[in-house]
Amino acid sequence: MDGLGGTAAAIVLIVLIVFVIIVLVRSVRIIPQARAGVVERLGKYQRTLNPGLTILIPFVDRLLPLLDLREQVVSFPPQPVITEDNLVVSIDTVVYFQVTDPRAATYEIANYIQAVEQLTTTTLRNVVGGLNLEEALTSRDQINGQLRGVLDEATGRWGIRVSRVELKAIDPPHSIQDSMEKQMRAERDRRAAILTAEGTKQSQILTAEGERQSAILKAEGDAKAAILRADGEAQAIQKVFDAIHKGNPDQKLLAYQYLQTLPKLAEGTSNKLWIIPSEVGEALKGIGGALGGTADANGVAGLFATKAEAGATQPSAAPAERPQEPTP
Repeated sequence: MDGLGGTAAAIVLIVLIVFVIIVLVRSVRIIPQARAGVVERLGKYQRTLNPGLTILIPFVDRLLPLLDLREQVVSFPPQPVITEDNLVVSIDTVVYFQVTDPRAATYEIANYIQAVEQLTTTTLRNVVGGLNLEEALTSRDQINGQLRGVLDEATGRWGIRVSRVELKAIDPPHSIQDSMEKQMRAERDRRAAILTAEGTKQSQILTAEGERQSAILKAEGDAKAAILRADGEAQAIQKVFDAIHKGNPDQKLLAYQYLQTLPKLAEGTSNKLWIIPSEVGEALKGIGGALGGTADANGVAGLFATKAEAGATQPSAAPAERPQEPTP
């Protein structure tokens, strides 16, 4: 009997230990950071648990599933929306929201994520339905702002704050996409043609300006070269003139220079006629006197003409005679 009593006592002790452990496990709860828990006591809301260690009354208090207090991102599937010009576009949306009141999020709405999705779809159709396709494609910021305002106002009583609403994509019908691509291609071609014309215009302007400056510089260079050439020739003539006068040449030297220079007039195939100046007669007279009077002026002139004919390829001139001096 004592053995059976000891065994029963041991079983009761083990049951008590297990019961105490279960009570402790159900009584002590740890709430992680960025989480919140709602406690019901006998089926009625009792309090909201914050992060940390808390004690519950076993079998009286019940802790509901924890709520995530961090900002959540939910991407909804594409929704068909009819625009003002009766075109069906497919719009993808992304909603950023955060639970601010765990009690309201638990008791005011059954499934707040599904509620946000349906509210977003309805609001999106109302907003985009008042815009045509072009406005819908170019007014994303306006649509996002309107969606956020409506959603934030409607979800505020659910204990949810909508921070942002973004449109991921707005896909028009394929026929409209083809037309838009053609329009954009034409616009790009037009801009390319304008840029090409502007570039050609600027190039021609720069080329003309360069040619003008080049012509100006070339003209200035030619003018300076002509001035320098003229100055050089003037200086050369002045030096020759000064040298001749300083040398005091006589009649014989001048006559010799005439004989050395005049035959050059007959050189070249284009010379058909050449004329001896009247001063040559005096020069020939002087050269005749220098030869000792053995030859007269007509003889020397004939000799000069013979030399000229020998030097010219096509002689056509006759010896020149000294013109008769007029009788006083």
